[in-house]
Amino acid sequence: MTVDWRADRIGTALRGENPSVLRRLDAGFAVIGDVQFLPGYSVLLVDDPAVERLSDLTKGRRLAFLSDMDRLGEAVERACRRLDGAFRRVNLEILGNTDGFLHAHVWPRFEWEPSDLVRKPVWLYPPSSWSDEQHALGPQHDGLRETIGSELDQLRSDA
Repeated sequence: MTVDWRADRIGTALRGENPSVLRRLDAGFAVIGDVQFLPGYSVLLVDDPAVERLSDLTKGRRLAFLSDMDRLGEAVERACRRLDGAFRRVNLEILGNTDGFLHAHVWPRFEWEPSDLVRKPVWLYPPSSWSDEQHALGPQHDGLRETIGSELDQLRSDA
């Protein structure tokens, strides 16, 4: 029986079976988000499924995770700026309200977003934004994946 990678995101990433992984980073995995209503949405997954919160990590691993979050955020920013002239900024969030493992959300924001939402948290988008099949991650996002991955590689070599 094959386990759906969404049910074990970190375990499948560790085994090389998670198709959303963009790159392995120092303390986790850069993955592209399951939904792309804001193109470029990505997530940093910690590389240990037992880690529930940032404070569970040693100081060194904590700094590595935060550095990875910074790198992924900059890669998404560079990619989105290159691909969409209406790119505004990147929002970084560590929430932990739903999934029981440490992860960080990287949300690109754009000028073309609805005026009532463009300056508000993405969590205020209507449920249809999250469930509409037109926003589901798929082959149409391969170019975006490649661009973010290339930016991650460039940022590693720049370090």
